[in-house]
Amino acid sequence: MGFELLQTDSETKARLGRLHTAHGEVETPIFMPVGTQGTVKTLHPEDLDNLGAQIILGNTYHLNLRPGPEVIEHFGGLHTFANWHKPILTDSGGFQVWSLSKMNTISEKGVEFRSHLDGSKMMLSPEISMEIQCRLGSDIAMLFDECPPYPCEKDYAANSLALTTRWAKRCKEWHLENAQNTVPWCKNPDLLKNEVTASELKQNLFGIVQGSTYAELREQSARELVEIGFDGYAVGGISVGEPEEEMIRAIEHSVPFLPEDKPRYAMGLGTPPQMLEMVARGVDMFDCVMPTRVARHGVAYTPDGPIHIKNKQYEFDTNPLTEDTHPHVAQFTRGYIRHLWRAKEVLALRLLSFHNLHFYLQLMARSRQAIQEGRFKEFKEQFITRYNHS
Repeated sequence: MGFELLQTDSETKARLGRLHTAHGEVETPIFMPVGTQGTVKTLHPEDLDNLGAQIILGNTYHLNLRPGPEVIEHFGGLHTFANWHKPILTDSGGFQVWSLSKMNTISEKGVEFRSHLDGSKMMLSPEISMEIQCRLGSDIAMLFDECPPYPCEKDYAANSLALTTRWAKRCKEWHLENAQNTVPWCKNPDLLKNEVTASELKQNLFGIVQGSTYAELREQSARELVEIGFDGYAVGGISVGEPEEEMIRAIEHSVPFLPEDKPRYAMGLGTPPQMLEMVARGVDMFDCVMPTRVARHGVAYTPDGPIHIKNKQYEFDTNPLTEDTHPHVAQFTRGYIRHLWRAKEVLALRLLSFHNLHFYLQLMARSRQAIQEGRFKEFKEQFITRYNHS
């Protein structure tokens, strides 16, 4: 992947960077809204543009179940199918298979599991995951890994890591041999909305560092993946039920062994303070379902922490959700949004989702500016102090 490391903060390990993909550039650090089934819940693609979203995430497991890769491929790939013409990252399905642990069987070949939709037997392997992601046509594909549970014994974590490394080699081998002939916009560059260089006309493949909570296994995983060689590197197996301090340690035990000139991605994170802590440790990319998920439960993010708009204290509140919320939402009062929520109006979900994603995306934009101006440490400490105060 074309990745430029533009600047590193002098007091932390925070990085300012730029990704180059076939569907455009991405300024890092960046948050990626999650479009599980080819859509970010309740929002139009134009909403995401208005919010300044640069890249979104699609879910291989769910898109494979419905509508299926053959349908999406028929429309020219996920970008044209969903009418989103900026970069897309797809996960491998490994995390979803982990979440179905009571219904799966792991072997050297891959993972056999039952669909959560109809109970039918299915198989995901490194090769199958790669093929699905190529047919979806994402700009960044993730290797197929095993995500160990928390907690787990060290022997289990070590065996799981060894399996993930073997799968990583198979993912890269399949991808090298087949990607250019499978990705819709590689086969037909006319599907691209923008002009790209020959070096950018490729689907990029990211490795995933595993190793549970064991420092030596995290280091081993990072070193083995770097030896195989990937376009970027993610830290996986975090945010799976472990305490926050373990999550942060997993990052600290992984990132130092990853290349400086490749993007780093913390998967499935997190709260606003967690993301800033990870940025300070050299992480470039994040995704999380929390902004839209908590919106569906009536929660809005603010600089003073999350608020529950359904609470009675907001019934006569004439203020907007926050002092710097997006103009699209700022025209509505807290009291009105509370009314929409209690009346079960869909507009409440839309406004809260829009606002929460704006909060996350602006947090990353402000982080980029703080890094550029050499004041990220101060920015981080001031934000977290205010956010956690209440």
